[in-house]
Amino acid sequence: MTRPVTLAINGLGRIGRTVLRQIAARDDDVFHVVAVNDIADIGMIEYLLRFDSVFGPFPGRIDRQGDDLAVNGRTIRVSREPDLSAVDLRGVDVLLECTGKAQTRDWALRGLSAGAASVLISGPSPAAEVTVVLGANDERLGGARIVSNASCTTNALAPLLAALDAAWGVETAHMTTIHCYTGSQPTIDAPRDDAARSRAAALSMVPTTTSATKLIDAVLPHLAGRISGAAVRVPVASVSAIDLVVQARALPEGDLTGALRAMAEASPVMGWTDWPNVSSDLRARPESVVLALPETERIGAHQLRVFGWYDNEWGFSARMLDMV
Repeated sequence: MTRPVTLAINGLGRIGRTVLRQIAARDDDVFHVVAVNDIADIGMIEYLLRFDSVFGPFPGRIDRQGDDLAVNGRTIRVSREPDLSAVDLRGVDVLLECTGKAQTRDWALRGLSAGAASVLISGPSPAAEVTVVLGANDERLGGARIVSNASCTTNALAPLLAALDAAWGVETAHMTTIHCYTGSQPTIDAPRDDAARSRAAALSMVPTTTSATKLIDAVLPHLAGRISGAAVRVPVASVSAIDLVVQARALPEGDLTGALRAMAEASPVMGWTDWPNVSSDLRARPESVVLALPETERIGAHQLRVFGWYDNEWGFSARMLDMV
């Protein structure tokens, strides 16, 4: 029998906690979380795991064991080190680096210095040896020890673009992500480097940029310079969407909706729906992107509009575990 994969999580923010929730909800023994590191007090860590405004109560049993936690009866060591290299991670197969701060080589190496065999970063990072999006460039994973899981929007966009390009040839494309607000935005107007993002997140639609545009060039280099993108942050707490307009070399005659359904069914990370869904219907969907087939539009012989939903927290966290 294959032994469980031992994991540690650095940073119990939205992604770190969602990953832990998904592991707790599994009925197998594939993953063992043995350690978590977060600067928050143990009481606050326990509270934010037990109760979640988006996903509801924790799907398992949580107990306090002094300054540590037990999830479904299994002890997880809890540390509060600002510098992860001070934590003993010997025996850990993969460190999930979920602080959002691994932007330097020094920070990314801390997990390896602590004893973990490899590091998976939950976001874009110039410090990663490689950026991998499952369903788009899986073959690049190789033997890298510091890997970036890209961004939630890149995970939604890249597999779809790769499939469209393989089927019909992508000449150019423009993507707009309609993205829920995140912790980087203030709840009331407050200074930010981006003027529009300084405005209250839950009161306005906020036009801004997306890292997915640059990441696509790295993930699908043969399409570099041909994909543009923008973002609009909207006043919802979960579930985002991509609105993609593609100029293809040649679209097939006949039923494009059926072709997109088959494309999604052939992918391990894409899904589809033919219901007139709204964003809340897609909460906790594990796919990287769920194609909204009623929104499909053909414009002439070469232009195609595709709309896809993605739970930017739940789906991205599911890909973190798939990558592990």
